[in-house]
Amino acid sequence: MARLGALLLAAALGALLSFALLAAAVASDYWYLLEVADAGNRSGHGQLSSHSGLWRICEGHNSCIPLIDPFSSESLDASASVQHLISLHRAVLVVLPVSLVLIVCGWICGLLSSLAQNIPLLLFTGCYFLLGGTLTLAGLITYISYSQLAFEETARQYGPQHVQDVCISFGWSLALACGSCAAESLSGVLLLAVARALSLGGQPGDPHSVVI
Repeated sequence: MARLGALLLAAALGALLSFALLAAAVASDYWYLLEVADAGNRSGHGQLSSHSGLWRICEGHNSCIPLIDPFSSESLDASASVQHLISLHRAVLVVLPVSLVLIVCGWICGLLSSLAQNIPLLLFTGCYFLLGGTLTLAGLITYISYSQLAFEETARQYGPQHVQDVCISFGWSLALACGSCAAESLSGVLLLAVARALSLGGQPGDPHSVVI
């Protein structure tokens, strides 16, 4: 049972790590990085660059400003292509915060299932975490698609010559979110492994079992 206790503890720590990483990612502003090559004026290079998060954009050394609210009625007057971008942004702003809430609910279910050593509840919680990781992954894929389409829309509106010196990349905020997705999925796999071990001969209710 010591091995099962270690697996349960690892699953609990994975869920906590997943929440911490996703919360930090959602709150930070380094999802999308944009740098403009300015060979003629190197001192102004930093002012031409920007980085943005889910909620705001920071340009150069200026203070950050909020992004357009995708839930406002003003967005209804935009063109069809911009409306599509707004809908993708809206989806990201819904999916990722919901994923945070689901991680908390999953951790509570994991606590109860490990205390009870209940195989069906462990199976449910493991599948729950796997589905939660899939939801987070869907949010990340949507954000990447949104960012790429937004850059293409900008190039279409202003012309390719205005963006030919622009270098775009994804920052450490997105990396944190990817780590959260991996940690959440790992927690689900560990809980499923515990449920399988118990079903093959574990002793539910063993007083020496370790709980999360």
